[in-house]
Amino acid sequence: MRKILIMDDDEQLLPALVRGVEMAGFAVASALNGREGQRLLDKQPFDLVVTDLIMPEKEGMETISYIKKNFPAMKIIAISGGGRIGPETYLPAAKELGADEVLAKPFPMEVLLSAIRKLLGEEQ
Repeated sequence: MRKILIMDDDEQLLPALVRGVEMAGFAVASALNGREGQRLLDKQPFDLVVTDLIMPEKEGMETISYIKKNFPAMKIIAISGGGRIGPETYLPAAKELGADEVLAKPFPMEVLLSAIRKLLGEEQ
């Protein structure tokens, strides 16, 4: 079973993302910030990471850089509502840093699942 790590500081959105991805047949771990997510990455292997870009303690951009340096083959989906500025500012920068896919919040669960399947080579 493919393992996915989802990082988002939104305490209402995170459980919904986890549930949706689990229901699609993936094993999921979650973290409320990049620092927590980095600890999980260092402890166990994941096939893909979904990370919010604006989080406390360690933001998504730092997390993407860390993943690309330490786990270069790992697939990354960056998600963002963009805070006060808007996602159009952050998402292109995340793509430049190495995110394989970027999604602006809010997005339908099926859009996220489609991106996950595509990156893992499991398109239906």
